[in-house]
Amino acid sequence: MKGLSLLALIDCNSFYCNCERIFRPELKDKPVVVLSNNDGCAVSRTPEAKALGIGMGAPYFQIKSLCDKHEVHIFSSNFSLYTDISRRVMNILKSFSPFVEVYSVDEAFIDLSGIDNPLAYAQKIKEEIARRAKIPVAIGIAPTKVLAKVACRIAKKDPQHKGVFGFQEARDFDPYLSQIKVSNLWGVAKGRSLSLKLHGIHHAKDFRDFSNHHLIQKILTKVGRQIQDELRGISCFPLTLEHEKKKEMMSSRTFGRGVFEKRALQESIASHASSVAAQLRLQNSLCYEVLVYVRTNPYKEGIIQYAASHVLRFQRPQNNTFALIKLALKALEKIWTPGLEYKKSGVRVRQLQDEHEYQLSLFEQENSHSEVSKEAKQYKEEMLMKVMDHINHREGKRTLFSLACGTDHHTWKMRRDFNSPRYTTSWYELPSCNSKSLRKESKYSKKYGRPYKT
Repeated sequence: MKGLSLLALIDCNSFYCNCERIFRPELKDKPVVVLSNNDGCAVSRTPEAKALGIGMGAPYFQIKSLCDKHEVHIFSSNFSLYTDISRRVMNILKSFSPFVEVYSVDEAFIDLSGIDNPLAYAQKIKEEIARRAKIPVAIGIAPTKVLAKVACRIAKKDPQHKGVFGFQEARDFDPYLSQIKVSNLWGVAKGRSLSLKLHGIHHAKDFRDFSNHHLIQKILTKVGRQIQDELRGISCFPLTLEHEKKKEMMSSRTFGRGVFEKRALQESIASHASSVAAQLRLQNSLCYEVLVYVRTNPYKEGIIQYAASHVLRFQRPQNNTFALIKLALKALEKIWTPGLEYKKSGVRVRQLQDEHEYQLSLFEQENSHSEVSKEAKQYKEEMLMKVMDHINHREGKRTLFSLACGTDHHTWKMRRDFNSPRYTTSWYELPSCNSKSLRKESKYSKKYGRPYKT
């Protein structure tokens, strides 16, 4: 593969589960499952849990008896831990290549062009991540992103490759593409794969060699043609080192239990508004529109069903937490209906503008005395937001927050019955150790030149 343009996909295996295992080494080789928000369904499973028949997305109430029977270790989602471990993995990758595209919390593409022995180099990356971050990964190497995805899938499924696999030459693709189902291709959704199968396209090789380009474009749009070219070794999706700014942002949650009180619903909306405001500032954006929505539980029988949303607009775009909370609560007033059991709320911001390039309103007055005082007030608010973001980043989320968000979330917070500590992001939840045992181990190691074993 020397001399070729090469990409590598690094995919963390059962990422959420293995993050939990870092601080619980006794769980090695034991079945582990991490649940989604509100402990709803399985979103991460170890191979041991998969072998028991626990499927991705399986509702917890359906697999609870199976988990109890086989002593499966269950965890609620701990995203503060997972994002921090992800950051550490990505930083390790940046020490191996200057060109890293963080694709998701557990996946990244890196450029390996010019590496003499990319397979050996990838094996070194895998070992370094395991040593420093304690996370097992699979690595697929190929000239394009789609083929790298295929290679990574082979590296995961076939133990003989030891977690690393790469396509050497173009002719090497065929035997593997003949075995990969079209539904497993990157960018081909399950529904679209059914349409492809109706035209005799069952495997990746069939898809690559299908000559009716117009039909492919009709089913999968232009992206389908690009996936075909990527399977032929022609790069259509280059590394993206700078992510595009989001055009919309949203924060929403399903409540752990039904909410009847207006105050609790207001607190949840204020919390969502605070969250999207922080996201806006993180990408240096402002928003014109704020959409607030609420709904009852559509799966619960015997209650009045209700779902509503309302949009309000700023005259001048904002990313100030307090301004967003004020407008969001005003929107909530328009859709609040008493006597209902609410199950979910959310805030979405739209029509985003760059912080330094937004369009002024025709009704704003320039160079007036009132405008000068407005600018001074705006500057103070910006400084307040910067200080607030800095403290929350350093000390943890919700260290500083608006009182409108409430101080007691028991009425509307998520259900997290199996939550693990925030080992790496909270001073109050750091793992503890016995210093006496550490001193004993240190003395033993110095005397005998080998680790102490109990």
